[in-house]
Amino acid sequence: MPLILLVDDDDCFAAALASVLEQAGYKLLRAGDGKAALRLYDPQTVSLVLTDLVMPEMEGMDLISRLRQQHPDVKIIAMSGGEINFAKTYLRAARLVGADYILEKPFSKAQLLMAIHQGLPPMPV
Repeated sequence: MPLILLVDDDDCFAAALASVLEQAGYKLLRAGDGKAALRLYDPQTVSLVLTDLVMPEMEGMDLISRLRQQHPDVKIIAMSGGEINFAKTYLRAARLVGADYILEKPFSKAQLLMAIHQGLPPMPV
């Protein structure tokens, strides 16, 4: 099963996402910020990075940019919420620095799973 690196500093939100993803059959690694995510990321094992944009230490934009520079083929989904205009602007910027897909919080379980399905390569039969 694909391994997803989930990066979010909100423990409650990350736990809820983790529950949804694990129920869908995905394996997870969790990081609370971009610095921790860079330490955990291994292109041989991680299939997709699901990252928040606003976090302490290293924000999602920096994480996306660094991952894209070091690992051009990495699949990245960026997510953000809060004030609507800010979230939309920040998510558009995330696309420009390399996110493959964006999700505006709050999003549904179906939207999350569809984004992940679109970001992951097909499973071998």
